[in-house]
Amino acid sequence: MSPVSKNLETAANPGALRRVAIDPLSRVEGHGKVTILVDDANRIHQVRLHIVEFRGFERFIVGRPYWEVPVMVQRLCGICPVSHHLAASKAMDIVVGAGRLTAAAEKLRRLMHYGQILQSHALHFFHLASPDLLFGFDSDLSRRNIVGVAEAHPETARHGILLRKFGQEVIRITAGKRVHGTGSIPGGVNKAMTIAERDLLLKDIYEIIGWSRDAVALAKKLHHQNPALYNSFGAVRSKILSLVGPDGAMDLYDGVLRIRDENGAIMFDGIEYSQYLEHIEEEVKPWSYMKFPYLRALGADKGWYRVGPLSRVQNCDLIPTPLAEIERREFMDYSGAMPLHAPLAFHWARMIEMLHAAETIKDLLHDPAILSNDLVKRGARASQGVGVIEAPRGTLIHHYGVDENDLVTMCNLIVSTTHNNQVMNEAVREVARRYLDGREISEGLLNHIEVAIRAFDPCLSCATHALGKMPLAVELRSLDGELIDSRTRD
Repeated sequence: MSPVSKNLETAANPGALRRVAIDPLSRVEGHGKVTILVDDANRIHQVRLHIVEFRGFERFIVGRPYWEVPVMVQRLCGICPVSHHLAASKAMDIVVGAGRLTAAAEKLRRLMHYGQILQSHALHFFHLASPDLLFGFDSDLSRRNIVGVAEAHPETARHGILLRKFGQEVIRITAGKRVHGTGSIPGGVNKAMTIAERDLLLKDIYEIIGWSRDAVALAKKLHHQNPALYNSFGAVRSKILSLVGPDGAMDLYDGVLRIRDENGAIMFDGIEYSQYLEHIEEEVKPWSYMKFPYLRALGADKGWYRVGPLSRVQNCDLIPTPLAEIERREFMDYSGAMPLHAPLAFHWARMIEMLHAAETIKDLLHDPAILSNDLVKRGARASQGVGVIEAPRGTLIHHYGVDENDLVTMCNLIVSTTHNNQVMNEAVREVARRYLDGREISEGLLNHIEVAIRAFDPCLSCATHALGKMPLAVELRSLDGELIDSRTRD
């Protein structure tokens, strides 16, 4: 951690400082806030991103039958439920002895997953991020929203809406519902695709690919128009982590873990994700419900890292679809010898992934295996299972223990946004130091903080699961408000 970040993280005398809060954070999934401590001269002394909602899935899932898990855990989120649905299913595949699925089951799951990538990336870029990117970080607040985008850029907004709609249709057909479906089960899937369903998606897929190419062009154009901003805003050097395929290609459904250092050199490669605990540790801090993961080999101060589209595009050796690979190469040429670390580069990388998702969906729709009824496989039982997937926001880890009575005995989740916790805090401190320090604080300047956070596309609902030092107070009151009893845990 840099000296500047150290100073911003821990204020010497917080009681003598003024507290400025961004509460709630806007245009993100879930609930969070940022607190800033400033002195009388508006000098910044501390900046922290707080996750203020608590989700207890790791506890209340214990004792449930294992086959309920893929459906239960996706209730963590209404934006990326497919990611949790599939990560849990992959973990339970190991428990039921289905380490290798049937071709139909794996391809239908991949189709579901890439539909999720497509719809989530479209939602974030067009609905949540584009108002800042198209109008400016400190533009008129009444215009800085999706309605303003639709008025000023109607075709861009229309394409964003229809891209997301198509991704949701892919999910509906493969999972049974657009949100919180049931299509994936331990050992496979419970539904084949019909010819009519396939043809419905094929009818629009080439237009979807075209609009995805346009989205990449827009993200790229923004970078080229203002490289000084896009290459430096909130830039914090960090390690990067993601799955890659056995050949080093981008694979958002399966693979092995690869970790690079800040300069792009590979530190660890070919790590079986079932061994994640040998490499990743989590730290709990008293002011947030979200944990702080780090690499065991480097320790908490130096071992934090980044996940998500910006990591994946720079971590893989190639993207296995032709149009997205062309865009990846241009991205890598743009970044030069060193990786891009600025949060705004997430948007360009995210659109490259969206194009890759559209191309992958097209290839899968042309594969006859998705029409097969050979959907489930089982084998020798195991007592534990780890499932890892590249969710839209980054690497997602689900780990479960199951006893001889088929009941869950242990659950550990490391969610994509949790991996990014430290680097998000570092990024907002960097933005505060550069844009807010010593200045009269305005809404537009505070939005700079939110822009940095939004670039990571955090899902705060998914990521909140830390227990430990966070105080808990419960009060029982009568109907007229009289305090009957209370309990406090510090």
